[in-house]
Amino acid sequence: MTSTTHPGEATVTNPTRKPRRALKLAGVLAVVAAVVAGAVVVMGITTRRMADARLSTWTENQAVPTVAVALPDARGKRTTIDLPGRLEAYSQAQLYARVSGYLKEWKADIGTPVKAWQLLAEIDAPDLDQQIMQAEADLTSAVANLTLAETTLERGQSLITSGAVSKQTLDQRAADAQNRRGVLKSSQANLDRLRVLEKYKRITAPFDGLVTTRTTDVGALINAGSGGGPALFVVSDTSKLRAYVNVPQNYVQSIKVGTKAQIIAPEYPGRSFGATVEASSQSIDPASGTTRMLLVVDNAKGELMTGAFANVHLELPNAENAISVPASALIFDQSGLRVATVDAADRIVLKKVTISRDLGKEVEIGTGLAATDRVIASPPDGLAEGDMVRIAGKGAPGTAANAVSNRAQGKL
Repeated sequence: MTSTTHPGEATVTNPTRKPRRALKLAGVLAVVAAVVAGAVVVMGITTRRMADARLSTWTENQAVPTVAVALPDARGKRTTIDLPGRLEAYSQAQLYARVSGYLKEWKADIGTPVKAWQLLAEIDAPDLDQQIMQAEADLTSAVANLTLAETTLERGQSLITSGAVSKQTLDQRAADAQNRRGVLKSSQANLDRLRVLEKYKRITAPFDGLVTTRTTDVGALINAGSGGGPALFVVSDTSKLRAYVNVPQNYVQSIKVGTKAQIIAPEYPGRSFGATVEASSQSIDPASGTTRMLLVVDNAKGELMTGAFANVHLELPNAENAISVPASALIFDQSGLRVATVDAADRIVLKKVTISRDLGKEVEIGTGLAATDRVIASPPDGLAEGDMVRIAGKGAPGTAANAVSNRAQGKL
């Protein structure tokens, strides 16, 4: 806008210049706004496309499972097996009374070391004493009767020639004498039997050992035989102990007679006692699928107790070459027992296998797997033959195989 001034005249302003300048400024601002708006729209679209691309890549990556693989352990392993067992005395005798009566006295209590034939208790048996007296009287009578019969027979033999005694009478006297001899022998045998029983009034130890049980006391009524109650005494030879274990069938062939073992008792933490397999039942119990085996433990110091629980630790012979995989690598489904491996292109290859030995956390594979196979230690559910996987600690799937291919083609 401009104005012209002349002397003596008023100032006149041009009204058309101001609107033109305003219109021009507004047009510039509109152009700038349109450019800014277009840039914002382009940036938004670009950002959205980049986010969609990243989301698509992330989704595709998440669709490929990540697995941990390892080569099988091809070294033969020394394996062990722990089995529960019960310690028993190598020799144990339960002593019962052979005569009835009352306990007169006992000489050894529980925990007492005893020698062979040492007196443990004595029984008062008045009935037996009376039977012996009667047997002695019967024997005396039998001797007297035999003497009389023999004397009568001798007189008849001296009179037979004179005819004073008939032949029939002489034969009767001879038969009577023979009968008296039989009665005498029977009376003697009965007395001898009672004399033998009389010796059982003294209860003695059958061998060197330890008194582990005493169930009677002075004045107790004693019944002859083993059906009248518990044993009066139990004597155990604890210098050696037996340990019986039930070995599962698949381990039986690995445990031979003479195999060394370790006995671990709860009362001795951190210690073990040497043992040797001495016998096997050579039969399988159909109820448990196990074989009963006997181990012998040296207990000369008397540290282990009979009847105690013990853990039997057996070392099994190891194979020189064996393929072992984690037990978690096994897949059980309708196709049988399989192991998931990964090939050079990072794709799943399912291989059927058989188990040679179950070692707990690991299993030895008999057939179906090579030492160079990459085994998935813990395969996720739903893996199928040919699926692409990502190896933990490695780049995108197939990168190793692609790199090898590109090197072969001279692209790298």
